[in-house]
This record gives sequence, C-alpha cells and structure tokens, in this order.
Amino acid sequence: MEGGTVPTGVLERLQAAQNRHDLDAFVACFDADYRSEQPLHPDRAFAGSEQVRRNWAEVFAGVPDFQAELLRSAETADSGWAEWHWHGTRTDGTRLDMRGVTIFGIGGDRIRWGRLYLEDVDAAGQGIEQAVRHMAAGAG
Repeated sequence: MEGGTVPTGVLERLQAAQNRHDLDAFVACFDADYRSEQPLHPDRAFAGSEQVRRNWAEVFAGVPDFQAELLRSAETADSGWAEWHWHGTRTDGTRLDMRGVTIFGIGGDRIRWGRLYLEDVDAAGQGIEQAVRHMAAGAG
C-alpha cells in the first residue's frame, strides 16, 4: 500500500463525503487524472476529477437526500472493491434506487481509476425464469 493508505479507508472517506453531500471532500478522493469506465455502458467512460465534480454536483442537486450505503468492501494492495446501495428521492419525486459494485485503483490517498457496475434496481416483473429465457434466447 502506497504511503500506508488503506484502500477501504479511501472508500469510507468517499461514502462519508457522499452522505454529507460535501462535493469538495468527495472530489478530493479522486486523482486529478482519474479514469472512469462503466464496462456495461462503454460510452460513459471519462477522465479527470473535474468531470467527477460536474457529475456529482448534478447528482447532489437532483437527489437532495442522496445516501450511499457501503454494504461490503474488500481490498488488495492497490485497489478497493465495494458493494453499494445508492438511494434517495429525486426533485421530481421519483425514487433513485441503485445497487452494484465499484472497483477502484488506489494510489496514495486518492482513487486513480474506477470500474463501475451499478444499475437501477428493477421494480418488479422479471422473475428468474424470464431472465434465464432472455439470456438463453435473447428475447422477452
């Protein structure tokens, strides 16, 4: 671990800043040259902590009661894995309910890269049989 930083400590700082809606403290968790990828949505990739700032300023404004639950985390020498539940109510009254995993590369006390696997929680309607049929046949 570079400089003795514990990757899960960075994740805990990140979560605390999210839950306080402290944009400066949140962005301070990221390296200026941060690289973000969302493998399920390749067009969402970006670089730079200034884009992190723009993204999360919009989230905090649009979901005034946004909360992040850090359900589980694990670490290697230079990365932190986290399972998240993000939730709140948007300004239009609709619910935000996302769950998933992030994998962050940590250097020093900052996140240098991230791979995000977060999705909206399905409200209802697709049971396991329908999901398996879709996986096997690609329809319905």
